[in-house]
Amino acid sequence: MPESVTFPPGFLWGAATSSYQIEGAVREDGRTPSIWDTFSHTPGKVAFDENGDVAVDHYHRYRDDVAMMAGLDLAAYRFSVSWSRVQPTGRGPAVQRGLDFYRRLVDELLTHGIEPVVTLYHWDLPQELEDAGGWPERETAYRFAEYADMVGRALGDRVVRWATVNEPWCAAFLGYSSGVHAPGRTDPAAALRAAHHLNLAHGLGTSALRQVLPSRAQLAVSLNSQVIRALTDSPADLDARRRIDHLANGVFHGPLLQGAYPETLLSDTAALTDWSFVRDGDLKAINQPIDWLGLNYYTPVVVSAAGGGPKGPRADAHGGGEHSPWPAADDIAFHQPPGERTVMGWTIDPTGLYDLITTYSRLRPDLQLFVTENGAAYDDKPETDGQVLDPERIAYLHAHLAAVHRAVSDGADVGGYFLWSLMDNFEWAWGYSKRFGAVYVDYATQARTPKASAHWYAGIARTGQLPAEPPVLGRAG
Repeated sequence: MPESVTFPPGFLWGAATSSYQIEGAVREDGRTPSIWDTFSHTPGKVAFDENGDVAVDHYHRYRDDVAMMAGLDLAAYRFSVSWSRVQPTGRGPAVQRGLDFYRRLVDELLTHGIEPVVTLYHWDLPQELEDAGGWPERETAYRFAEYADMVGRALGDRVVRWATVNEPWCAAFLGYSSGVHAPGRTDPAAALRAAHHLNLAHGLGTSALRQVLPSRAQLAVSLNSQVIRALTDSPADLDARRRIDHLANGVFHGPLLQGAYPETLLSDTAALTDWSFVRDGDLKAINQPIDWLGLNYYTPVVVSAAGGGPKGPRADAHGGGEHSPWPAADDIAFHQPPGERTVMGWTIDPTGLYDLITTYSRLRPDLQLFVTENGAAYDDKPETDGQVLDPERIAYLHAHLAAVHRAVSDGADVGGYFLWSLMDNFEWAWGYSKRFGAVYVDYATQARTPKASAHWYAGIARTGQLPAEPPVLGRAG
Protein backbone atom coordinates (compact mmCIF):
# COMPACT_ATOMS: atom_id res chain seq x y z
CA MET A 1 0.00 0.00 0.00
CA PRO A 2 1.33 3.52 -0.75
CA GLU A 3 1.89 6.14 1.95
CA SER A 4 -1.85 6.62 2.05
CA VAL A 5 -4.83 6.05 -0.20
CA THR A 6 -7.46 8.61 -1.09
CA PHE A 7 -11.14 7.89 -1.51
CA PRO A 8 -13.08 9.50 -4.37
CA PRO A 9 -14.40 13.05 -3.97
CA GLY A 10 -17.87 13.04 -2.48
CA PHE A 11 -17.42 9.69 -0.73
CA LEU A 12 -19.89 9.79 2.16
CA TRP A 13 -18.44 9.13 5.62
CA GLY A 14 -20.98 8.29 8.27
CA ALA A 15 -22.03 6.25 11.28
CA ALA A 16 -25.16 4.23 11.94
CA THR A 17 -27.56 3.35 14.77
CA SER A 18 -31.06 1.91 15.16
CA SER A 19 -34.06 3.16 17.08
CA TYR A 20 -34.60 0.46 19.72
CA GLN A 21 -30.89 0.24 20.44
CA ILE A 22 -30.44 3.90 21.35
CA GLU A 23 -33.66 5.88 21.81
CA GLY A 24 -35.14 4.72 25.12
CA ALA A 25 -38.32 6.63 26.04
CA VAL A 26 -40.32 3.54 25.20
CA ARG A 27 -43.54 4.78 26.84
CA GLU A 28 -43.38 8.45 25.88
CA ASP A 29 -45.41 10.50 23.40
CA GLY A 30 -47.77 7.72 22.41
CA ARG A 31 -45.23 5.00 21.60
CA THR A 32 -46.55 1.47 22.11
CA PRO A 33 -44.54 -1.75 22.59
CA SER A 34 -42.59 -3.32 19.76
CA ILE A 35 -41.62 -6.97 19.57
CA TRP A 36 -38.26 -6.03 21.09
CA ASP A 37 -39.95 -4.48 24.12
CA THR A 38 -41.85 -7.72 24.66
CA PHE A 39 -38.90 -10.00 23.90
CA SER A 40 -36.43 -8.15 26.11
CA HIS A 41 -38.88 -8.19 29.02
CA THR A 42 -39.29 -11.96 28.72
CA PRO A 43 -36.97 -13.57 31.30
CA GLY A 44 -34.02 -15.38 29.79
CA LYS A 45 -34.26 -13.93 26.29
CA VAL A 46 -31.62 -11.21 26.66
CA ALA A 47 -28.31 -11.40 28.51
CA PHE A 48 -28.72 -10.28 32.13
CA ASP A 49 -32.42 -9.66 31.37
CA GLU A 50 -31.52 -6.22 30.07
CA ASN A 51 -33.79 -4.15 27.81
CA GLY A 52 -34.00 -0.97 25.77
CA ASP A 53 -36.34 0.96 28.07
CA VAL A 54 -33.69 3.66 28.54
CA ALA A 55 -30.94 2.44 26.19
CA VAL A 56 -28.63 5.47 25.75
CA ASP A 57 -31.48 7.97 26.07
CA HIS A 58 -30.98 9.38 22.58
CA TYR A 59 -34.63 10.47 22.53
CA HIS A 60 -33.79 13.17 25.09
CA ARG A 61 -30.12 13.69 24.24
CA TYR A 62 -30.26 13.84 20.45
CA ARG A 63 -29.12 17.48 20.23
CA ASP A 64 -25.95 16.73 22.17
CA ASP A 65 -25.46 13.57 20.15
CA VAL A 66 -25.73 15.46 16.87
CA ALA A 67 -23.27 18.07 18.11
CA MET A 68 -20.93 15.21 18.97
CA MET A 69 -21.31 13.83 15.43
CA ALA A 70 -20.43 17.22 14.01
CA GLY A 71 -17.36 17.37 16.24
CA LEU A 72 -16.30 14.04 14.74
CA ASP A 73 -16.64 15.41 11.19
CA LEU A 74 -19.33 12.94 10.16
CA ALA A 75 -20.93 13.83 6.85
CA ALA A 76 -23.91 11.51 7.29
CA TYR A 77 -25.89 9.76 9.99
CA ARG A 78 -27.92 6.65 9.28
CA PHE A 79 -30.70 6.07 11.80
CA SER A 80 -33.92 4.10 11.88
CA VAL A 81 -37.45 5.18 12.69
CA SER A 82 -39.42 3.41 15.40
CA TRP A 83 -42.62 2.19 13.73
CA SER A 84 -44.56 2.05 17.00
CA ARG A 85 -43.47 5.59 17.87
CA VAL A 86 -44.87 6.92 14.60
CA GLN A 87 -47.87 4.62 14.21
CA PRO A 88 -48.70 3.01 17.55
CA THR A 89 -49.90 -0.59 17.18
CA GLY A 90 -48.98 -0.48 13.48
CA ARG A 91 -52.44 0.68 12.42
CA GLY A 92 -54.36 3.91 12.15
CA PRO A 93 -53.22 7.50 11.81
CA ALA A 94 -49.72 8.75 12.50
CA VAL A 95 -48.97 10.24 15.89
CA GLN A 96 -47.53 13.68 15.29
CA ARG A 97 -45.56 13.67 18.57
CA GLY A 98 -43.66 10.65 17.28
CA LEU A 99 -43.06 12.16 13.87
CA ASP A 100 -42.02 15.43 15.51
CA PHE A 101 -39.08 13.71 17.18
CA TYR A 102 -37.73 12.65 13.80
CA ARG A 103 -38.47 16.06 12.31
CA ARG A 104 -36.43 17.67 15.09
CA LEU A 105 -33.63 15.13 14.65
CA VAL A 106 -33.44 15.72 10.91
CA ASP A 107 -33.49 19.48 11.36
CA GLU A 108 -30.69 19.26 13.92
CA LEU A 109 -28.60 17.13 11.56
CA LEU A 110 -29.10 19.51 8.66
CA THR A 111 -28.24 22.49 10.85
CA HIS A 112 -24.88 20.84 11.54
CA GLY A 113 -24.30 19.96 7.89
CA ILE A 114 -24.88 16.23 8.41
CA GLU A 115 -26.93 14.29 5.88
CA PRO A 116 -29.77 12.24 7.41
CA VAL A 117 -30.11 8.72 5.99
CA VAL A 118 -33.36 7.10 7.09
CA THR A 119 -34.04 3.39 7.53
CA LEU A 120 -37.72 2.63 7.97
CA TYR A 121 -37.46 -0.79 9.58
CA HIS A 122 -34.71 -2.11 11.85
CA TRP A 123 -36.53 -5.05 13.47
CA ASP A 124 -38.87 -3.28 15.93
CA LEU A 125 -42.25 -4.44 14.62
CA PRO A 126 -45.23 -3.10 16.60
CA GLN A 127 -46.28 -5.85 18.98
CA GLU A 128 -49.92 -5.71 17.92
CA LEU A 129 -48.91 -6.62 14.36
CA GLU A 130 -46.99 -9.60 15.72
CA ASP A 131 -50.06 -10.58 17.73
CA ALA A 132 -51.93 -10.61 14.41
CA GLY A 133 -49.33 -12.97 12.92
CA GLY A 134 -46.29 -10.77 12.30
CA TRP A 135 -44.10 -11.04 9.21
CA PRO A 136 -45.33 -14.53 8.27
CA GLU A 137 -48.67 -12.84 7.49
CA ARG A 138 -49.13 -10.94 4.24
CA GLU A 139 -51.08 -8.14 5.89
CA THR A 140 -47.94 -6.93 7.65
CA ALA A 141 -46.41 -5.93 4.31
CA TYR A 142 -49.45 -3.78 3.51
CA ARG A 143 -49.25 -2.16 6.92
CA PHE A 144 -45.58 -1.37 6.25
CA ALA A 145 -46.47 0.42 3.02
CA GLU A 146 -48.94 2.58 4.94
CA TYR A 147 -46.27 3.38 7.52
CA ALA A 148 -43.73 4.21 4.79
CA ASP A 149 -46.21 6.68 3.31
CA MET A 150 -46.56 8.43 6.69
CA VAL A 151 -42.84 8.82 7.27
CA GLY A 152 -42.22 9.82 3.66
CA ARG A 153 -44.78 12.61 3.88
CA ALA A 154 -43.29 13.87 7.15
CA LEU A 155 -39.61 13.87 6.23
CA GLY A 156 -39.49 13.75 2.45
CA ASP A 157 -38.84 17.46 2.03
CA ARG A 158 -35.57 17.13 3.97
CA VAL A 159 -34.33 13.56 3.57
CA VAL A 160 -32.85 12.39 0.26
CA ARG A 161 -31.54 8.88 1.05
CA TRP A 162 -33.90 6.19 2.29
CA ALA A 163 -33.64 2.48 3.03
CA THR A 164 -36.79 0.46 3.51
CA VAL A 165 -35.65 -2.59 5.50
CA ASN A 166 -32.40 -3.34 7.31
CA GLU A 167 -31.09 -6.91 7.27
CA PRO A 168 -34.28 -8.79 6.41
CA TRP A 169 -32.36 -12.07 6.95
CA CYS A 170 -32.09 -11.33 10.66
CA ALA A 171 -35.72 -10.27 10.94
CA ALA A 172 -36.94 -13.43 9.21
CA PHE A 173 -34.55 -16.18 10.26
CA LEU A 174 -33.35 -15.04 13.69
CA GLY A 175 -36.83 -13.87 14.62
CA TYR A 176 -38.89 -16.79 13.31
CA SER A 177 -36.52 -19.77 12.85
CA SER A 178 -33.81 -19.75 15.52
CA GLY A 179 -35.78 -17.55 17.92
CA VAL A 180 -32.69 -15.76 19.24
CA HIS A 181 -34.16 -12.41 18.19
CA ALA A 182 -37.65 -11.00 18.64
CA PRO A 183 -40.31 -12.26 18.41
CA GLY A 184 -38.53 -15.47 19.42
CA ARG A 185 -40.44 -17.97 17.30
CA THR A 186 -38.91 -21.25 16.09
CA ASP A 187 -40.88 -22.19 12.99
CA PRO A 188 -38.67 -22.55 9.86
CA ALA A 189 -41.67 -22.52 7.51
CA ALA A 190 -42.88 -19.29 9.10
CA ALA A 191 -39.39 -17.83 8.60
CA LEU A 192 -39.62 -18.44 4.85
CA ARG A 193 -43.03 -16.77 4.74
CA ALA A 194 -41.58 -13.88 6.75
CA ALA A 195 -38.72 -13.52 4.26
CA HIS A 196 -41.16 -13.22 1.38
CA HIS A 197 -43.35 -10.70 3.17
CA LEU A 198 -40.32 -8.61 4.14
CA ASN A 199 -39.41 -8.58 0.46
CA LEU A 200 -42.97 -7.59 -0.37
CA ALA A 201 -42.86 -4.87 2.29
CA HIS A 202 -39.78 -3.43 0.63
CA GLY A 203 -41.48 -3.40 -2.76
CA LEU A 204 -44.76 -1.95 -1.53
CA GLY A 205 -42.93 0.52 0.71
CA THR A 206 -40.72 1.65 -2.17
CA SER A 207 -43.80 2.23 -4.33
CA ALA A 208 -45.47 4.18 -1.52
CA LEU A 209 -42.39 6.36 -1.05
CA ARG A 210 -42.10 7.04 -4.79
CA GLN A 211 -45.61 8.49 -4.72
CA VAL A 212 -44.93 10.99 -1.94
CA LEU A 213 -41.22 11.83 -2.18
CA PRO A 214 -39.62 14.40 -4.47
CA SER A 215 -37.93 13.08 -7.60
CA ARG A 216 -34.50 13.66 -6.03
CA ALA A 217 -35.13 10.95 -3.41
CA GLN A 218 -32.74 8.00 -3.47
CA LEU A 219 -34.32 4.69 -2.34
CA ALA A 220 -32.64 1.48 -1.28
CA VAL A 221 -32.66 -1.61 0.93
CA SER A 222 -29.84 -2.69 3.28
CA LEU A 223 -28.91 -6.38 3.11
CA ASN A 224 -26.62 -8.36 5.36
CA SER A 225 -25.72 -10.59 2.45
CA GLN A 226 -23.24 -13.09 3.80
CA VAL A 227 -19.97 -14.19 2.26
CA ILE A 228 -20.33 -17.98 2.18
CA ARG A 229 -17.23 -20.10 1.66
CA ALA A 230 -16.95 -23.87 1.28
CA LEU A 231 -14.63 -25.71 3.64
CA THR A 232 -13.18 -27.70 0.73
CA ASP A 233 -13.64 -27.93 -3.02
CA SER A 234 -15.46 -31.25 -2.74
CA PRO A 235 -18.81 -31.43 -4.61
CA ALA A 236 -20.65 -31.98 -1.32
CA ASP A 237 -19.12 -28.90 0.34
CA LEU A 238 -19.68 -26.76 -2.75
CA ASP A 239 -23.33 -27.83 -2.77
CA ALA A 240 -23.61 -26.91 0.92
CA ARG A 241 -22.19 -23.49 0.05
CA ARG A 242 -24.75 -23.06 -2.73
CA ARG A 243 -27.65 -23.98 -0.44
CA ILE A 244 -26.61 -21.61 2.33
CA ASP A 245 -25.88 -18.87 -0.21
CA HIS A 246 -29.49 -19.15 -1.40
CA LEU A 247 -30.84 -19.07 2.18
CA ALA A 248 -28.62 -16.16 3.19
CA ASN A 249 -28.58 -14.12 0.00
CA GLY A 250 -30.60 -15.39 -2.94
CA VAL A 251 -33.84 -15.42 -0.95
CA PHE A 252 -33.53 -11.63 -0.83
CA HIS A 253 -31.43 -10.37 -3.71
CA GLY A 254 -33.13 -12.79 -6.12
CA PRO A 255 -36.56 -11.14 -5.98
CA LEU A 256 -35.34 -7.68 -4.93
CA LEU A 257 -32.68 -7.24 -7.61
CA GLN A 258 -33.47 -9.86 -10.25
CA GLY A 259 -37.21 -10.41 -9.99
CA ALA A 260 -37.23 -14.12 -9.08
CA TYR A 261 -36.38 -16.56 -6.32
CA PRO A 262 -33.64 -19.07 -7.19
CA GLU A 263 -35.36 -22.23 -8.45
CA THR A 264 -33.02 -24.40 -6.41
CA LEU A 265 -34.01 -22.48 -3.25
CA LEU A 266 -37.62 -23.46 -3.88
CA SER A 267 -36.69 -27.10 -4.40
CA ASP A 268 -34.29 -27.17 -1.43
CA THR A 269 -37.08 -26.00 0.89
CA ALA A 270 -39.96 -27.93 -0.70
CA ALA A 271 -40.30 -30.20 2.33
CA LEU A 272 -41.10 -27.16 4.46
CA THR A 273 -43.34 -25.16 2.14
CA ASP A 274 -44.76 -25.11 -1.36
CA TRP A 275 -44.22 -21.32 -1.56
CA SER A 276 -47.92 -20.82 -2.36
CA PHE A 277 -47.75 -17.60 -0.33
CA VAL A 278 -46.00 -16.04 -3.37
CA ARG A 279 -48.98 -14.71 -5.28
CA ASP A 280 -49.32 -13.53 -8.85
CA GLY A 281 -47.84 -10.06 -9.14
CA ASP A 282 -45.72 -10.31 -5.99
CA LEU A 283 -42.39 -10.59 -7.78
CA LYS A 284 -43.15 -7.58 -9.94
CA ALA A 285 -44.18 -5.63 -6.83
CA ILE A 286 -40.97 -6.62 -5.05
CA ASN A 287 -38.63 -5.93 -7.96
CA GLN A 288 -38.95 -2.15 -7.80
CA PRO A 289 -36.22 0.07 -9.24
CA ILE A 290 -33.89 1.29 -6.50
CA ASP A 291 -31.19 3.95 -6.59
CA TRP A 292 -28.55 2.40 -4.33
CA LEU A 293 -27.93 -0.75 -2.33
CA GLY A 294 -26.78 -1.01 1.27
CA LEU A 295 -24.41 -3.82 2.25
CA ASN A 296 -23.69 -4.79 5.86
CA TYR A 297 -20.64 -6.92 6.63
CA TYR A 298 -18.95 -8.33 9.73
CA THR A 299 -17.48 -11.80 9.08
CA PRO A 300 -17.59 -14.63 6.52
CA VAL A 301 -19.34 -17.98 6.93
CA VAL A 302 -17.63 -21.33 6.21
CA VAL A 303 -19.76 -24.40 5.55
CA SER A 304 -19.43 -28.04 4.60
CA ALA A 305 -21.64 -31.04 4.19
CA ALA A 306 -22.32 -32.55 7.61
CA GLY A 307 -19.32 -34.46 8.90
CA GLY A 308 -16.86 -32.61 6.67
CA GLY A 309 -13.77 -31.82 8.68
CA PRO A 310 -13.31 -30.60 12.27
CA LYS A 311 -16.00 -28.18 13.38
CA GLY A 312 -15.39 -25.10 15.46
CA PRO A 313 -18.08 -22.97 17.11
CA ARG A 314 -20.96 -21.94 14.87
CA ALA A 315 -19.37 -19.55 12.45
CA ASP A 316 -22.36 -17.73 11.00
CA ALA A 317 -22.44 -14.29 12.56
CA HIS A 318 -25.87 -14.74 14.12
CA GLY A 319 -25.95 -18.47 14.79
CA GLY A 320 -26.18 -20.26 18.08
CA GLY A 321 -29.14 -21.13 20.22
CA GLU A 322 -31.04 -24.36 20.38
CA HIS A 323 -32.68 -23.91 16.99
CA SER A 324 -31.04 -23.30 13.63
CA PRO A 325 -31.60 -20.06 11.71
CA TRP A 326 -31.21 -22.04 8.47
CA PRO A 327 -34.41 -23.77 7.28
CA ALA A 328 -33.92 -27.15 5.57
CA ALA A 329 -30.17 -27.13 6.26
CA ASP A 330 -29.76 -29.51 9.20
CA ASP A 331 -27.31 -31.59 7.16
CA ILE A 332 -24.91 -28.66 6.72
CA ALA A 333 -22.05 -27.97 9.13
CA PHE A 334 -20.74 -24.52 10.05
CA HIS A 335 -17.06 -23.93 10.83
CA GLN A 336 -15.15 -21.21 12.61
CA PRO A 337 -12.82 -19.55 10.10
CA PRO A 338 -9.24 -19.22 11.36
CA GLY A 339 -7.81 -15.91 12.48
CA GLU A 340 -8.25 -13.24 15.13
CA ARG A 341 -11.75 -12.67 16.47
CA THR A 342 -13.72 -9.85 18.01
CA VAL A 343 -15.40 -10.36 21.38
CA MET A 344 -18.46 -11.53 19.46
CA GLY A 345 -16.37 -14.54 18.43
CA TRP A 346 -16.49 -13.39 14.81
CA THR A 347 -13.39 -13.94 12.73
CA ILE A 348 -11.82 -10.75 11.37
CA ASP A 349 -11.53 -11.10 7.60
CA PRO A 350 -11.61 -7.90 5.51
CA THR A 351 -11.27 -9.92 2.30
CA GLY A 352 -14.92 -10.84 2.84
CA LEU A 353 -15.94 -7.20 2.52
CA TYR A 354 -13.98 -6.89 -0.70
CA ASP A 355 -15.62 -10.05 -2.03
CA LEU A 356 -19.08 -8.84 -1.02
CA ILE A 357 -18.70 -5.46 -2.72
CA THR A 358 -17.27 -6.88 -5.92
CA THR A 359 -19.92 -9.62 -6.07
CA TYR A 360 -22.74 -7.08 -6.01
CA SER A 361 -20.84 -4.76 -8.32
CA ARG A 362 -20.88 -7.55 -10.89
CA LEU A 363 -24.47 -8.56 -10.13
CA ARG A 364 -25.87 -5.03 -10.50
CA PRO A 365 -23.23 -2.72 -12.01
CA ASP A 366 -25.92 -0.06 -12.44
CA LEU A 367 -26.38 0.35 -8.67
CA GLN A 368 -24.21 2.49 -6.44
CA LEU A 369 -23.23 0.53 -3.33
CA PHE A 370 -22.90 1.80 0.22
CA VAL A 371 -21.41 -0.06 3.16
CA THR A 372 -24.25 0.66 5.56
CA GLU A 373 -22.80 -1.31 8.50
CA ASN A 374 -19.30 -2.48 9.37
CA GLY A 375 -17.61 -2.53 12.75
CA ALA A 376 -16.45 -4.60 15.69
CA ALA A 377 -17.15 -5.14 19.38
CA TYR A 378 -14.32 -5.08 21.92
CA ASP A 379 -14.07 -4.89 25.70
CA ASP A 380 -13.48 -1.17 25.86
CA LYS A 381 -12.72 0.44 29.22
CA PRO A 382 -11.67 3.98 30.15
CA GLU A 383 -8.04 4.54 31.15
CA THR A 384 -7.17 6.25 34.42
CA ASP A 385 -7.06 9.58 32.58
CA GLY A 386 -10.53 9.03 31.09
CA GLN A 387 -9.42 8.21 27.57
CA VAL A 388 -10.83 5.13 25.88
CA LEU A 389 -8.09 3.54 23.79
CA ASP A 390 -9.30 0.91 21.35
CA PRO A 391 -6.43 0.05 19.01
CA GLU A 392 -8.10 -3.24 18.06
CA ARG A 393 -11.09 -1.41 16.60
CA ILE A 394 -8.84 1.02 14.74
CA ALA A 395 -6.94 -1.90 13.22
CA TYR A 396 -10.24 -3.57 12.28
CA LEU A 397 -11.58 -0.42 10.61
CA HIS A 398 -8.30 0.31 8.87
CA ALA A 399 -8.21 -3.16 7.30
CA HIS A 400 -11.83 -3.01 6.20
CA LEU A 401 -11.55 0.51 4.78
CA ALA A 402 -8.50 -0.67 2.85
CA ALA A 403 -10.68 -3.46 1.45
CA VAL A 404 -13.33 -0.92 0.42
CA HIS A 405 -10.70 1.21 -1.32
CA ARG A 406 -9.34 -1.83 -3.10
CA ALA A 407 -12.83 -2.63 -4.40
CA VAL A 408 -13.23 0.97 -5.59
CA SER A 409 -9.85 0.79 -7.32
CA ASP A 410 -11.01 -2.37 -9.06
CA GLY A 411 -14.04 -0.60 -10.48
CA ALA A 412 -16.80 -0.93 -7.87
CA ASP A 413 -19.03 2.11 -7.48
CA VAL A 414 -19.07 2.62 -3.70
CA GLY A 415 -20.64 5.86 -2.53
CA GLY A 416 -19.95 5.76 1.18
CA TYR A 417 -19.23 3.91 4.41
CA PHE A 418 -21.21 3.89 7.67
CA LEU A 419 -19.38 2.72 10.75
CA TRP A 420 -21.37 0.51 13.11
CA SER A 421 -21.96 1.96 15.50
CA LEU A 422 -21.88 5.61 16.44
CA MET A 423 -21.93 4.75 20.15
CA ASP A 424 -22.24 1.83 22.51
CA ASN A 425 -25.84 0.71 22.86
CA PHE A 426 -28.27 -2.13 23.49
CA GLU A 427 -26.85 -4.99 21.42
CA TRP A 428 -30.01 -7.07 21.00
CA ALA A 429 -29.86 -10.48 22.70
CA TRP A 430 -26.44 -9.62 24.13
CA GLY A 431 -27.88 -6.69 26.08
CA TYR A 432 -25.25 -4.13 27.03
CA SER A 433 -22.41 -6.64 27.26
CA LYS A 434 -21.02 -5.97 23.77
CA ARG A 435 -19.66 -2.55 22.81
CA PHE A 436 -19.63 -1.73 19.09
CA GLY A 437 -19.51 2.03 19.48
CA ALA A 438 -16.88 4.50 18.37
CA VAL A 439 -18.15 6.51 21.33
CA TYR A 440 -18.03 5.00 24.82
CA VAL A 441 -21.21 5.29 26.88
CA ASP A 442 -21.18 5.05 30.66
CA TYR A 443 -24.59 3.45 31.07
CA ALA A 444 -24.93 4.59 34.69
CA THR A 445 -24.47 8.27 33.87
CA GLN A 446 -25.11 8.30 30.10
CA ALA A 447 -21.87 10.25 29.67
CA ARG A 448 -20.41 9.95 26.16
CA THR A 449 -16.66 9.72 25.54
CA PRO A 450 -15.37 9.43 21.97
CA LYS A 451 -12.90 6.55 21.84
CA ALA A 452 -9.57 6.75 20.08
CA SER A 453 -11.23 5.08 17.09
CA ALA A 454 -13.77 7.92 16.86
CA HIS A 455 -11.00 10.52 16.65
CA TRP A 456 -9.08 8.39 14.15
CA TYR A 457 -12.20 7.90 12.00
CA ALA A 458 -12.90 11.64 12.16
CA GLY A 459 -9.54 12.26 10.54
CA ILE A 460 -10.40 9.86 7.71
CA ALA A 461 -13.80 11.52 7.28
CA ARG A 462 -12.25 14.98 7.23
CA THR A 463 -9.50 14.24 4.70
CA GLY A 464 -10.81 11.26 2.74
CA GLN A 465 -7.38 9.70 3.17
CA LEU A 466 -6.56 6.35 4.75
CA PRO A 467 -3.01 6.20 6.12
CA ALA A 468 -0.78 3.30 5.22
CA GLU A 469 -0.87 1.88 8.75
CA PRO A 470 -3.09 2.33 11.81
CA PRO A 471 -1.54 4.34 14.66
CA VAL A 472 0.19 2.71 17.61
CA LEU A 473 -1.62 3.61 20.84
CA GLY A 474 -0.05 3.29 24.25
CA ARG A 475 -2.21 2.38 27.22
CA ALA A 476 -1.57 3.76 30.67
CA GLY A 477 0.23 1.31 32.93
